[in-house]
Amino acid sequence: MGEVYRARDTRLDRTVAIKVIAARIAQDPDARNRLIAEARAVSLLNHPNICALYDIGAHEQTDFLVMELLEGQTLAERLRSGALPVPALIRIGTEIAQALDAAHAQGVVHRDLKPGNVMLTRSGAKLLDFGIAKTERQTPADSGGKRSFSLESTDAAPGTPPYMAPEQIEGHDVDSRADVFALGAVLYEMATGRKAFEGASQTSLTAAIVGSDPMAPSGLRPGLPPAFDRLVARCLAKDPEERWQSVRDILFQLRALAEPDPVGRAVPLRSGITAWAMAAAVVVLALVGSATLRPRSTPLAAATLQISLPAGSRLEPPEAVNSLALTHDGSQIAFVSTYESRNRLWVRPLSSPTARPVPGTEDARIPFWSPDGRSIGFFATGRLLRVDPAGGPPQLICAAAVDTAPSWGPDDTILFAHTPDAAQQRSGGL
Repeated sequence: MGEVYRARDTRLDRTVAIKVIAARIAQDPDARNRLIAEARAVSLLNHPNICALYDIGAHEQTDFLVMELLEGQTLAERLRSGALPVPALIRIGTEIAQALDAAHAQGVVHRDLKPGNVMLTRSGAKLLDFGIAKTERQTPADSGGKRSFSLESTDAAPGTPPYMAPEQIEGHDVDSRADVFALGAVLYEMATGRKAFEGASQTSLTAAIVGSDPMAPSGLRPGLPPAFDRLVARCLAKDPEERWQSVRDILFQLRALAEPDPVGRAVPLRSGITAWAMAAAVVVLALVGSATLRPRSTPLAAATLQISLPAGSRLEPPEAVNSLALTHDGSQIAFVSTYESRNRLWVRPLSSPTARPVPGTEDARIPFWSPDGRSIGFFATGRLLRVDPAGGPPQLICAAAVDTAPSWGPDDTILFAHTPDAAQQRSGGL
């Protein structure tokens, strides 16, 4: 629907891309609305993996966008040569997920993620084309309400059919989990060189998306990690409730695949730790059994979990008994390991044998998860802090001396009990 031209911005002396509505539909109000919707969506976003919008304007009744000029090839063009090497698969998949995560954090659902909308450049993958994005943003004028910039197509199901989620292709309202499905389809194609869903006609393609599961990627490409198969399978679940509930969850999985970690290796345990390692396994199983999970239509399968501690670690009760925390959806665990003489927080997806340390969490105690699994609270040196397990420095919440695990509520309220001798005053909002 659009035409893109290389242009020169004479005011700022830079080369840019000019996007205009294709001449054949220039008078179509729906096409103009799509261009404006794309501008509104991209204006909310500022991320290195998203093509930047510089300006918007009109000339002689022709609307245009001024955008970052990207040199490279689309992911679709690259996939014509076959599947990607595993390191490139994980790197590019991570960059796409980072872009989607940034968009979702601003209330933007892309709804048209596909290889043709990903540009591969020297600086990394760039997500393009937010023309049918569904966006919502907070507006001060309506007292905390949301104003929708969503643009529905004249078609019943806007998007590109082999990458559309079942609820999207059936014309239902969608949320960010439709992008999770599309990301799974793109990862599948990057790994195998084949689309996850194919059909000789629109009807057969729709039937495949709604009613069948593709072969596991490793069945088409032996040697792919089993964890990658599980990652993609959960992305492509038919029921949105059965998918990863956020792209942030997928980022953890991809980063775990990318970075070998000493926690993921079997490490001989000293005799002084063996008893505690057995106790830790009991605690983990107790946490798994007591965690509150979403109701599901099918029974949960039994699962076991073993955590191998880093070489040189030393964990001793009772401190470590309070140092294991499971996310509300049961997909990740956080724990404290005393490594190189200092406590440190570690995070591990349950679908992967690999854990990784969280930077800046030295002297951490008693970790606990936010309801959405995007933050971890913990105590250190008389303070209550929160940290994004994906990266970034910890943030101070307040001063606190605590010996029991707090509770993080869905309204972002944290409840905890001070110890009797705690005299600190609260220094930040909860």
